Amino acid sequence: MTKLPTGRHTQAMKASRQSEKKRLRNKSYRSRVNTALKKINILIKEGNKDEALKILDETKMYVDKAVTKNIIHKNKAARLKSRMAKKLNSLS
Repeated sequence: MTKLPTGRHTQAMKASRQSEKKRLRNKSYRSRVNTALKKINILIKEGNKDEALKILDETKMYVDKAVTKNIIHKNKAARLKSRMAKKLNSLS
């Protein structure tokens, strides 16, 4: 394989393009999870248990989706879901 004028190989350039696509995809999933977690934490701080319960299922879905896409580790997902449930149960 011949070198390109920039001193890079074509496969290295292709790998760079692919990793950039994956980075952007992962960023969107990670952002979705973090936004959902922030929403539920705000509702818990306000003491709005009914609304938090509605959002809990949605948040768990986003977390599980991130696990299936190998964006976050399954143990981290379990920890996040456990902490959410614990906070919600602390509200009486």
